[in-house]
Amino acid sequence: MAELARAEISGDGARRGSLVDEAYAALKQAIRDTVFAPGYQGSEQEIAVRLGMSRTPVHEAIIRLQEDGLVRVLPKRGVLICPLAPQDIREIYEVVIAVESMAAELLAALPDSDRAAVADELEAATAAMERALAADDLAGWAEADEAFHRLLVERCGNGRLRRIAQTVTDQAHRARMLTLKLRARPAGSAQAHRLIGEAVRAGDAEAAHRLARAHRVAARDELVPLIEHIGLRQL
Repeated sequence: MAELARAEISGDGARRGSLVDEAYAALKQAIRDTVFAPGYQGSEQEIAVRLGMSRTPVHEAIIRLQEDGLVRVLPKRGVLICPLAPQDIREIYEVVIAVESMAAELLAALPDSDRAAVADELEAATAAMERALAADDLAGWAEADEAFHRLLVERCGNGRLRRIAQTVTDQAHRARMLTLKLRARPAGSAQAHRLIGEAVRAGDAEAAHRLARAHRVAARDELVPLIEHIGLRQL
């Protein structure tokens, strides 16, 4: 009987954890896609209703998202979707530059077989970017571009880098999507990605680091001035 009770408790815990994970993923995606716009303020109940979920897992998801820097819980006033100022975007890109250049260096130092597998994945994401751009599918291009950068950190073998990158890229996603149609056609990104992938495949850690850094520095130097130029105070 005691073992059965423990199994039931364990089962309940697993179901609860699954619901929290679902609420976390759903709310984070809604924030990334600006379903809940920057500066939105509402109660946990309002958010739960809009997501079609119960309040308890949404409450726990909000706590996790506050740790990620995407929301802020305001005592007795609900939940605020954190807006980002141009200076926030600059700081986020400074973190991304450091994390991704180190991740690329670590990838290039992997054993030959692991390195080749990652390079193949990076090449596939790059090819998907090129196909989307040729079809004038900017949303598809952005999805493939994000996949490339996610691979860099997810495959590098450093879990701390991966967690840091996840937080800041979630914060920067809104800025990238908002300005996607305002920026110059991203024709050079695929070539920059291909060079990074080639350095990884060749095991050239120094080149991988340098190329990944240069690519993200160029993105920062294009995006932040654009945001400032069009007068966005928060996004």
